[in-house]
Parts: sequence; structure tokens; C-alpha cells
Amino acid sequence: MSRWQPDSRGRLQLAAMELYVEHGFEQTTVADIAERAGLTERTFFRHFTDKREVLFFGQDKFQELFISSVALAPEGASPLATITAALHAAALDFEPRRRWSQERQRIINTSPGLQERELIKLAGLSAAVAASLRERGVGEPAASLTAQSCTTVFHVAFQQWIAADNTRTFTRIVGEALDALKAVTAG
Repeated sequence: MSRWQPDSRGRLQLAAMELYVEHGFEQTTVADIAERAGLTERTFFRHFTDKREVLFFGQDKFQELFISSVALAPEGASPLATITAALHAAALDFEPRRRWSQERQRIINTSPGLQERELIKLAGLSAAVAASLRERGVGEPAASLTAQSCTTVFHVAFQQWIAADNTRTFTRIVGEALDALKAVTAG
């Protein structure tokens, strides 16, 4: 094995996903992943803190996309209009990764520990969006309610988008989920 090989992170992610699907998350070791990728365990740990992080890598970028979208919303935009822009930005970012997202979610659904990790990440996203809304001058409880609504809309739309029989774009589903939220709160 050569000392340097390009795209180590990508190769490790691909190897991990293949092994998680073939053998299950719990049964797959870091050593298995590294071997499948043709790399060392040391290289694995340069890129990921543990085997769970393969599934959650990029969460910081994802959260930053929401925060920057909230910050860039026009001055005077309502809290709902602000999160709408953030949700549409996230949907566009995810659109090319539907197949990977489907596989990832299937793996997460097999493990209570991974499901818990996913919920923790969503709670962190909600807290970050709420903080960003407060920086825009949105008071409480509106900032927290709007942020929680944002993550709920994202989660509901994501589940619909990755469904095997879905043919709609993520952006369209986000729009439909936002319309449903508006209808529920208007009543």
C-alpha cells in the first residue's frame, strides 16, 4: 500500500457505507472499513473520530448553511420567511445526494444509538438556528418556536424525500411542508 492515496475520506465513507449495508453498523469495525478502503486505521482516525461520524460527517457545514441563510435573509423578513430561505438552501444542497441519504437513513434506522445521535444533531441545529434568529432581533419564545419548526419541517420533508416511491424534488416537498405548517398554525 502506498503512503499517500487521493480522496482518503471519500474512500473511507464509501467503504463504511458498503460494509454497514452488507454486515450492519454494529458488526462493522474501523479495521474493516480501513481494510476495505485500502487504508490504515490511523488514516481513518485522521478523518473521523469514530465509525458513527462517517454517517454524520458534514454536519458542521450543514448547520453553517442554515445559520448563514438566516443571517443573509433580507432585513425585516419575518422569522418564517427567514427559515424558509434556509430550508430551501438546505434542500438544494441535499438534492444531488438522494441515494446516499436513503442508504444513510436505512443504516441509522437499524440502530437506536444512531437514531439518538441524529436527534442530538437536530437539536443542535435547532439551537443554532434559534441563536441566529435572536441575533436578528427575534425575541423569545418566537425564536425557539421558529427554530423548532424549521428542524421539524426539515425532518418531515427529508423523510418524504427519501421515500422509495417519491418523485418530487426536496425543494418542492419543503415548500409543501411549509404550506402545511402555515395551514396548521392559521387554524
